[in-house]
Amino acid sequence: MSKIEINHLTVDYTEKKNSFTALKDVSFSIEEGAFVSVIGSSGCGKSTLLSILEGINFPTSGEILIDGAPVTGTGTDRGVVFQHYSLFPWMTARKNVAFGVKQVNKSASKAESLQIADAFLEKVGLERFKNKYPSQLSGGMQQRVAIARALAMNTDILLMDEPFGAIDAKNRTVLQELLLELWEGDGTSPRKTVVFVTHDIDEAILLSDKIVMMTAHPGQVYKEIDVPFDRPRNRAQLVQTKEYNKFRNKLLAMFYSDIVNKIGGEEVVL
Repeated sequence: MSKIEINHLTVDYTEKKNSFTALKDVSFSIEEGAFVSVIGSSGCGKSTLLSILEGINFPTSGEILIDGAPVTGTGTDRGVVFQHYSLFPWMTARKNVAFGVKQVNKSASKAESLQIADAFLEKVGLERFKNKYPSQLSGGMQQRVAIARALAMNTDILLMDEPFGAIDAKNRTVLQELLLELWEGDGTSPRKTVVFVTHDIDEAILLSDKIVMMTAHPGQVYKEIDVPFDRPRNRAQLVQTKEYNKFRNKLLAMFYSDIVNKIGGEEVVL
C-alpha cells in the first residue's frame, strides 16, 4: 500500500459569484520514503494540492488517503515548510524549533524539547545562532530554522511549498544539499516521505525520485516521471552529463509548452 494516495481530486472555488476549478480529477500515489516533486506553472494548483494534503483545505470531490485513512484535517504525521519562513518573531530560533517539537510530542518536557531543538539547529549549522530572533537572522538562516523545526517534529511526511523560492541562488544550493543530506540520513531510520512543490526544473531533478508534472489551470496530472539518476547525486558532475541535459530538455519542453495531450504535434516520451 502506498503512503499517500490521491484519488480523483477536484477543487472548485467561488469568488464574487465567479467559479473556477483549481484542480481537476488529480490522481497519483506516493510510496513510503519517496521524495516526490510536484511541478508546474503558476496557477496550476500546486499549493492548493499541498494545502489539502496538510488538511487545512478540502476537495470538492475525491479524496486523499494517508496509510489508507482519509485526510480529514491537520495531523501530527505531517510537517510543513512554507516558502516564507513562518517563524514566530517573538521566539528565538531555539524556541521556534522547540515549539514544533512540543506540538507533536505533548509529553516532552521543556528541557527535552529544547535539547531536540539544539540537536537539529546543529544539523542545519545554526547552533551558534540559537538564541537569536528571526529579525536578527538572514532569510536563508530563517529558512534553515524552519527546516530544522519541521525535521525536529519527526513526522512521517514532510510537505514543502517552494521552500527555497525566495532565497538567493547560493543559499538555495546550500539548502538543497542540506535537505538531501538530512533526508537520506545515515541509514539507521526510515526516510521521510517528502512532497515538494517547485517550479524549478533543476531543483526537481536534483531532489526527486519522481516528478509529477501538472498542466496549467485547471491543474491536472500530465505525466508522472521517474528520475533516472542514482543516489547520491553529485550536482557538479550530473549537470555535465548528456543524460542529464537530455532529460532536462524534455522536462522543459513539457513545462514551457501549452500542454494538452501533445507538444508540438508529437508525444513527449520520457
